[in-house]
Amino acid sequence: MKRKRSWIARILALAALAGAVVAIIVVASNTDLHSSNDNNKSGHKNQTQKEQQKKPRTQQKKYTVQSGDTLTSIAHKFGLTVAELQALNPEVDPQILVAGEVLKLQK
Repeated sequence: MKRKRSWIARILALAALAGAVVAIIVVASNTDLHSSNDNNKSGHKNQTQKEQQKKPRTQQKKYTVQSGDTLTSIAHKFGLTVAELQALNPEVDPQILVAGEVLKLQK
């Protein structure tokens, strides 16, 4: 009996290994590893990282904090860095943003 069980265990281990390899191949084929070569593959142009990072600075001078906002999300939304946002609002605690609080976005 022990010999029969070890044979079954080996077959199951081989099947599990094959399944893992197939899963890795499927995941790897669905990721966009060659974005620079396949820009028009899906009909949409992929932006480079530099284009994504360059956001136009806002013309808005103030922003009212909404529920769920973080300094990072606000800075990203208005094309600022978190450090710039903190420098403009030194009195604001970055750990505790209160909904309704008004932040300066420009000097």
